[in-house]
Amino acid sequence: MRGNMGNMQGMMKQMQKMQKQVEETQAQINATQFTGAAANELVLVTMTGDKKVVDVAIKPEAVDPDDVEMLQDLILMATNAALEKIDVETKAKLGKFANAMPNF
Repeated sequence: MRGNMGNMQGMMKQMQKMQKQVEETQAQINATQFTGAAANELVLVTMTGDKKVVDVAIKPEAVDPDDVEMLQDLILMATNAALEKIDVETKAKLGKFANAMPNF
């Protein structure tokens, strides 16, 4: 029985270490900026890894007063591109922790 307690304590320490690594990795991702682009960079949307918009850049040639819907679509496309980059980076960096989790 004593061996099981030692094994359990070791597993708990390993889980705490992994949790700290996950938190540090998530903090790094959150501090990183990701930029999504639409229509050859006519519209750029920059977000942090925690999905906060920090910048929107629109080139003058993207602005057509007679076609506001196109500009709206470009902003949506750039925003979604930035979100996709965040998701890819998050899965790449945090996915390794999911694979390392012990099965109970």
